[in-house]
Amino acid sequence: MLIRPPNDILSSEITPHEVYRERRRFMQGMGVLAAGAALGVAADVEAGVRLAGVRGSAYTLNEAKTPYKSVTTYNNFYEFGTGKSDPAENAGGLNTRPWTVAVEGEVNKPGVYDMDMLLKLAPLEERVYRMRCVEGWSMVIPWVGFPLHELIRRANPTGNARYVEFVTLHDPGQMPGQRSRVLDWPYVEGLRMDEAMNPLTLLAVGLYGEVLPNQNGAPIRLVVPWKYGFKSAKSIVRIRFVEKQPLTAWMKATPSEYGFYSNVNPQVDHPRWSQARERRIGEFFKRDTLMFNGYGAQVAQMYRGMDLKRYF
Repeated sequence: MLIRPPNDILSSEITPHEVYRERRRFMQGMGVLAAGAALGVAADVEAGVRLAGVRGSAYTLNEAKTPYKSVTTYNNFYEFGTGKSDPAENAGGLNTRPWTVAVEGEVNKPGVYDMDMLLKLAPLEERVYRMRCVEGWSMVIPWVGFPLHELIRRANPTGNARYVEFVTLHDPGQMPGQRSRVLDWPYVEGLRMDEAMNPLTLLAVGLYGEVLPNQNGAPIRLVVPWKYGFKSAKSIVRIRFVEKQPLTAWMKATPSEYGFYSNVNPQVDHPRWSQARERRIGEFFKRDTLMFNGYGAQVAQMYRGMDLKRYF
């Protein structure tokens, strides 16, 4: 299959969201009924199903949203392959129910949460965020989820908890990309505690008002909009509160290219390309990259006094 670069994906070539979703919902509905009967999978956990009780949020943008089809077919999710179309092509077999997330480490209230418990932690809300890939492309995505700080509050971290580590599913049987050695699996990411507690930091369970598709990190993923996309760990199974800075997957693979903080910064280039400009999916011309991806008013104070070229 020929994969075209993101600048070649034109808006005129993308099926309108409403038409695409209605067509897909009909076909998927037939498949869900059959699969549910055969596998015992509840239909209400399938991608394409509307999430109930989603409320609006002050976190929105007066910018065009990236079409659903682009959001769900042009992805980085190396557990399913390194090509941009690989996640959509290979993630369909991922079983997202039952699913649990272990909360452990330096907390007074460790525990194991299933998805039903997580969905009841806080009201779900839609947040429209800019998302910037380290490779130089970007999207505007209406995520559905709840703030990470709601889970942290319930876990009640100890005074030794300085960082939060996120570990994603390791299952080469379901995730064919993990049969390669492109990374040392499982995928690990991390945030400083104040970053994790920031109101912008989201645990997402859906997008476009619907259940999160497998290729986008189902059933639950992290969304940190002022950082490059690889910081937003997908398909999370463990959240650990730790005293020392976690060694993340990309830091372990190529520490000179991927630092722990990975804040969007047009003044700090990747060793192999500039970060000063980006290409929004669906647009032809590049635009200037914004410091902290445009979220400086909400996050810049956390890095006051830091050398952002050293702590990249």
